[in-house]
Amino acid sequence: MTQSPDVTSTPVELSKRTTRLTARDVTVHYGSKQALHGISIDIPDRAVTSFIGPSGCGKSTFLRCINRMNDTIEGAKVGGTIKLDGEDIYDPSLDVVELRARIGMVFQKPNPFPKSIYDNVAYGPRIHGLARSRAEMDEIVHSSLRKAGLWQEVKDRLAEPGTGLSGGQQQRLCIARAIAVSPEVILMDEPCSALDPIATAIIEELIDELRENYTIVIVTHSMQQAARVSQKTAFFHLGNLVEEGNTSDIFTNPRNKQTQDYITGRIG
Repeated sequence: MTQSPDVTSTPVELSKRTTRLTARDVTVHYGSKQALHGISIDIPDRAVTSFIGPSGCGKSTFLRCINRMNDTIEGAKVGGTIKLDGEDIYDPSLDVVELRARIGMVFQKPNPFPKSIYDNVAYGPRIHGLARSRAEMDEIVHSSLRKAGLWQEVKDRLAEPGTGLSGGQQQRLCIARAIAVSPEVILMDEPCSALDPIATAIIEELIDELRENYTIVIVTHSMQQAARVSQKTAFFHLGNLVEEGNTSDIFTNPRNKQTQDYITGRIG
């Protein structure tokens, strides 16, 4: 039998955390196929919440609901409510571009723009008019690269293309790009799946630092990673949210037999 992963993430009293995001009865249909069945969960502020489960279980689909990425998929229909700080993010009057500045996204495969390292990070602040001068833009870019743990490696090559960086560096550049517009929430869809173990360890350490200032939601295929980086874990299976709670409880004392079977390797 496979052993449950060791939970090494820093303990945090989630009951004392403000709830940043609330989802109630969220459903997703792609045409006639239902991908999510009534998902309800509270996501705490300044903590890492991980979504785990087998491939195709709905975890990435639900993640994409949180910043309305499913809007871009033809035939996708989202039901239920998702609120950010009490505000319905599917309100027709809401500016989706503004929402995606508040809820940043880091994808599975690093996707730097074919621009310089500097311009990759400056892209969002330019669009949103966050800098009134070159000096202000410099400060945003430099600060974002520092927060993403990349500054020391790129400070003398900001004019070079972002696509010339290693895979792990590219992913940190994408994180710097996401945080440059001062989001409240950062969504990460399997951010380490294309990276080697050393780059993965650097990203995990970075996630632990970032949660001091951001609400982070991460989809991961690695239960070990969820145990290491998150404080709250949600287990998805066949489009349902089976169980959610403190990461330490989910991995050491799950309430649901399906959760236990997944964690111990009986189902996958």
